[in-house]
Amino acid sequence: MSYLPAGRPPRNTADLVISIVVVVVTVLMGAMAVVLGVFSLAFLDHCPPESCSAEGAVTAVFTALAIAAGIGVIGLVLTVVALIRRATAWPYAVGMFALCALALFVGMLRYGAAVG
Repeated sequence: MSYLPAGRPPRNTADLVISIVVVVVTVLMGAMAVVLGVFSLAFLDHCPPESCSAEGAVTAVFTALAIAAGIGVIGLVLTVVALIRRATAWPYAVGMFALCALALFVGMLRYGAAVG
């Protein structure tokens, strides 16, 4: 005798674990990016104006963090909805991680270009 409601597939434990681990790693990566981004902006006072744009550095850091946060929220919602529906959720979580990492990497490159 099954205790699952009719028509609902059983929960895939591996999918659940992988999704949760990837979401947690993504959140930790975002938190680390916030700390490193703000820390890198704290020492822009010695930035020579000829080769460095403090405004460009601030824009690069905050834009990358905002885009990564938006991707993270959307990815989290998609992952949770897939888990609730008992559909495969790990591709949403992995996609969220990859896109957040890409956004932060591009932000890091833009910061490097701004501070020269």
